Amino acid sequence: MLGITDLSTYLAGLALIILLPGPNSLYVVSVAARLGPRTGYRAAAGVLCGDTVLMTLSAGGVASLLQASPVAFTVVKFAGAGYLTWLAAGMLRGAVALWRGRTERNAAAGDGEGGPAKQEKAERPFRRALVVSLFNPKAILFFVAFFVQFVDPGYAHPALSFLALGAWAQLFSFTYLTVLIFSGTYLAAAFRRRRRLTAGLSAGAGALFLGFAAKLSLASTV
Repeated sequence: MLGITDLSTYLAGLALIILLPGPNSLYVVSVAARLGPRTGYRAAAGVLCGDTVLMTLSAGGVASLLQASPVAFTVVKFAGAGYLTWLAAGMLRGAVALWRGRTERNAAAGDGEGGPAKQEKAERPFRRALVVSLFNPKAILFFVAFFVQFVDPGYAHPALSFLALGAWAQLFSFTYLTVLIFSGTYLAAAFRRRRRLTAGLSAGAGALFLGFAAKLSLASTV
């Protein structure tokens, strides 16, 4: 169907890959826990749009360019690592402020007019999630390496095969991110009164983002 071979194996592998934790999913659950499901879905939309762009670039041959040009790959990967580090620093600062009780005072002051809306505007979840997705050159290479295994080389329209495989990937991603969004909202409600525990979780998320940044900065094209 549409030049796809062994669809069941593709779907099984896709599910396992999407379930692996990464900076995108971690950012979505973090935003949902702090600002609610609507803001979480804005972040999820950024992830899905970013992945769509990467899949399109993969099909268009940008993966070959990154593989052939170490300079281009290095520029993109260090830009992505720097952005992840910046996000991690923000999470760690927020954890320190929460630990000291500043966040509670700020929340009390913002309970009046437009508090949550101002927080969401400052967060800009769609843009942040989009940038996290786009500055990951390994993702472009991954999409090519993974998708091509399930495309029939004799099929006359391989672009349709990539499109169908990408649609399945986005459906799985949306379902998984939805689970994360409502899980994050539930956990936030459960721990809202436990300031130190919440601060510890925020610090842990920041530390994980630093780990993602280090991993990306050490990545190679092979």
